[in-house]
Amino acid sequence: MAPPRGQLRAGRYLASLAVILIALYALVFLQGSGSVKDKLTPRLGLDLQGGTTVTLHAAQAGGKAPDAEQLEQARQIIENRVNGTGVAEAEVVTEGNSNIVINAPGENNDAIKQVGEPAQLRFRAVLESAQDIVAIKAAAAAAATPAPSTSGTASPAPSASGSASPTPTTSAAVQASPSASGNGGGGGGAPAAAPAAEDTPSPAPSASASAAPSPSASAGATPSGSASPTPTPAATPTSASQAALQKSALAKFPKEAATYVQQGTAEDFAGAATNPQLAAIFEPGAGKLTDAEVAALPLDWQYKVPWITCKMLDDRPAGSIDPVNAQVIACDGNTKYKLEKAGVVGTDVKTASFTFDQRQGGWVVNLKFTSKGQDKWTNLTKATLQKQVAVVLDNTVISAPTTNEVITGDTQISGQFTKAEAQDLSAKLKFGALPLSFTVETAESISPTLGIEQLQAGLLAGGIGLALVVVYSLLYYRALGLVTIASLVASGAIIFASVVLLGRQIGFTLTLAGVAGFIVAVGITADSFVVFFERLKDEVRDGRSVRSAVPRAWVRARRTILSADAVSFLAAAVLYILAVGAVKGFAFTLGLSTLVDIIIVFLFTHPLVALLSRSRRFTSPRFSGLGTLRKASDAPGVGAAGRRAATARRVSPKES
Repeated sequence: MAPPRGQLRAGRYLASLAVILIALYALVFLQGSGSVKDKLTPRLGLDLQGGTTVTLHAAQAGGKAPDAEQLEQARQIIENRVNGTGVAEAEVVTEGNSNIVINAPGENNDAIKQVGEPAQLRFRAVLESAQDIVAIKAAAAAAATPAPSTSGTASPAPSASGSASPTPTTSAAVQASPSASGNGGGGGGAPAAAPAAEDTPSPAPSASASAAPSPSASAGATPSGSASPTPTPAATPTSASQAALQKSALAKFPKEAATYVQQGTAEDFAGAATNPQLAAIFEPGAGKLTDAEVAALPLDWQYKVPWITCKMLDDRPAGSIDPVNAQVIACDGNTKYKLEKAGVVGTDVKTASFTFDQRQGGWVVNLKFTSKGQDKWTNLTKATLQKQVAVVLDNTVISAPTTNEVITGDTQISGQFTKAEAQDLSAKLKFGALPLSFTVETAESISPTLGIEQLQAGLLAGGIGLALVVVYSLLYYRALGLVTIASLVASGAIIFASVVLLGRQIGFTLTLAGVAGFIVAVGITADSFVVFFERLKDEVRDGRSVRSAVPRAWVRARRTILSADAVSFLAAAVLYILAVGAVKGFAFTLGLSTLVDIIIVFLFTHPLVALLSRSRRFTSPRFSGLGTLRKASDAPGVGAAGRRAATARRVSPKES
């Protein structure tokens, strides 16, 4: 039956709350994967479920310790990267004078192991491209043979992807927003094709062979006197340590190898990939190279020699191709690129974000440039019109599209990204490159620091406290105590669903500190009920009926409740902004509970009390106790008018 005119339509408010609950739990069950238990399990923090610990060591030349200010700057950037997707409750601390330790909740957290990558972003024009023939042939041979065959080579087994980057390198593109300006050429342009007869080995590396011509007409193994391992000027090392590494690397090859590299082209070497005599010259030495020596090789060696594979180039130490004003060699999958000096760098990017592009049907990373960076990017796209431009992150090309138009606005990096990969890349670009190069010293799973037993003890303590609140409410407020219990149950249902969904969407993890925040919030929620109920009792004491007292009490209590919750939420917000570590989780759960308290009081507690006040049983003295208050106050007369009449009679001159 509809309520009288002017009274609260409680059914609408309760229906709104029911819609919210149904929507939340529909998302919980529809978005989750696994069993019902898995869908209802929130993401637990490091202190409850254990996680991954990674130790990063700052790699400095000569073994020197890095500058303390740079180490702290790197720690802050890494912490921002780890927490860039939400409240991850990760701990990022410095250890000693050269290590950074990351503790993150969850097992098999591969993304955490990659946050130490420098994330040096470079946009470079593509000068040449060629296929990694050795890797392609190895992959084809493995696919055609039931069991892997032994080739007798000491070089590292090439990977089909050959990428050390967490981002995919297939079908990637760079485009303007909103109109596309790049095609999907992650494999890049048109690399030089191998000669048709490349699978037929030449008897000797002569001028007619597919290999580079020998300095002499003879195909013998002894080179002419003109052979020299002197690097080309473009590959001149920039430091004494690099010069020593380059000398060490070239010493692992026969002297005649330098002549083949100087006089041969990439196409020649592509055809010679199956030449047994050239393989005898280059393959053993390539298999002995360290990652640092690969990085120190001259550019022509890195680009032309097939036995210097993309896998080896991707595994070069971090920072190997960071210099802006130098040509470099980098790979995208099994495609080698010779790249021009950097036209745009990571510091030219103002911000980065990731989103799902409905038009392309995949995840993309959006880039906004600074004013100077935008000018550089526009000039680069103008210079590379109808040519390839490579997007290089650290040692790897993540995209090498053809520029179809001059881009004067924001840009997208797109490809076959998963959500996690796009999220990781955008976080790296958003928070900037690391000022130091790091190597992963240890990466292992750790056990919970407090454990499930401590969680059970904390929940038991919270349960005891909640039980005391319930008992007190029933003894003091009687029927209104039942409203308190129902309100707490509704609040708990919303909070639980929110915690599960936030764990999936923004990486929120529940820790013991967060549990403490929820327990403290029980007092805040109960306090809102107390304010409302006490105002209601005051109105009844003034002689009003319970039904008429509810709206008047609500108007007076509403201001107090909103003021108290506003103060609590502001305190939680300030604490969240200024705090670090576990305290951040406490502040987050406290703020979340405060918002839920407002929803419950407005959509459940007040409408429910208004609905129950229309029942005579609820307002009876025996059941609610409110009738007793009204009866006591109305003893001299009827309501407030009766009290005023009684007072007038006591002071009447006639009766005096």
